[in-house]
Amino acid sequence: MCKTCELEGAARCARPSRRVFLASFSAAAATLPVAGAAWAKDAAPPPKPQNAVSPDGALELLHKGNDRYVDGVSKRHDFKNEREALTAGQNPYAAILSCADSRIAPEYAFDSGRGDLFVCRVAGNFANDDTIASFEYAVANLNVPLIMVLGHDSCGAISATIKSLNDKSTLPGHLPSLVARLASAVKAGAEHAGDPFANAIRQNVIDTVAALKSATPILDAAVAQQKLKIVGGIYRLATGRIEMVA
Repeated sequence: MCKTCELEGAARCARPSRRVFLASFSAAAATLPVAGAAWAKDAAPPPKPQNAVSPDGALELLHKGNDRYVDGVSKRHDFKNEREALTAGQNPYAAILSCADSRIAPEYAFDSGRGDLFVCRVAGNFANDDTIASFEYAVANLNVPLIMVLGHDSCGAISATIKSLNDKSTLPGHLPSLVARLASAVKAGAEHAGDPFANAIRQNVIDTVAALKSATPILDAAVAQQKLKIVGGIYRLATGRIEMVA
């Protein structure tokens, strides 16, 4: 054998195999816990582990929170520690589509803390492209298991829509856009027995729940997979009680 072949053969023998190299690397990594943790996939728990619940569990949390609110025994929330825990992320247990009315504050009505509720508010609590997109983000990225559409007594947006339709008048500014969104619920409510105003408020909640359930491609798929529940409720101003809408 020539000297060149002998040298190449020696080099091959001296070069560690891939298996030996990986074994050596693993052994070395085991002695570096800090580096190993940095390379490993982040498995940190959510900022509020108690919020990781099922759709039914989320609804139960809302009911219990509302019970405390109605009874005047709301919890004392530790906002300082919640702020610190939530700097790295959020995992709310429910999303709320509420009216912008100043008397309706979902965080109070459900006795919730920071990071518990993902809230969208618009006068008349209806679903448009922006609110649907917001809820798609909450469901797809934050794993929110429940959305509640929350109407309320004496809704000014509904009242203004009824007046505009009855008087055949046009409201000033951008208010006609609210009328356009709420007109179908007002018209449907007028066809049923009882108070047309109350009927319209209820019908608007029903229609909005249906719109969210059928919103493609994210919300409807999550509902079909039973990862998401979408429900409706009405906030009673006199008592603070939230009554579910079937």
